[in-house]
Amino acid sequence: MKEMVSLLLIGISLSMDTFSLSLSLGTLNQANTKLYLLPYFVGILHFIMPLIGNLLGLEIINWLNLTTNKILGIILIILAFNIAYHFFKEENPIFNLSIGGLIVLAISVSIDSFSVGLGLSALTNRYAVAGLIFAICSFLFTYLGLSIGKYCSQVLGKFANCLGITLLFILGVMHLFK
Repeated sequence: MKEMVSLLLIGISLSMDTFSLSLSLGTLNQANTKLYLLPYFVGILHFIMPLIGNLLGLEIINWLNLTTNKILGIILIILAFNIAYHFFKEENPIFNLSIGGLIVLAISVSIDSFSVGLGLSALTNRYAVAGLIFAICSFLFTYLGLSIGKYCSQVLGKFANCLGITLLFILGVMHLFK
């Protein structure tokens, strides 16, 4: 039981960055139906990444750990500036991500679960169960963030768009200096 509670808490903590990102994207992408594929991509990657992390060595994660935060930070800042540019030009601030863009975002928020996989054997030997818990948590938090963001956008209008842009920028800066 203690093992499952620990895995659930890890799954929730791994889902916080994807929740923030999806909340921001939800406020900005009211008409992008492809965006609702993001929870599936994130969930699948949160299942696969800890398994890969568990198989690969500590040396690789040390090399990736620095670059992944910086890459995610740069992606989020570019998204924020692109959306802000269209917003202040009085254009529709909807940012239509392609399937490839969604996959890149899903990978960038799933890298942390890769590093968790390195220490997973110290907690459990049921790696598939751990991956499933991580996948379910990340799927739910991503979907919830998109839904709350969309609702906020409908209720709060342009303020929600500005909030989404600001959150993306702040998340980007936080990841750059993490």
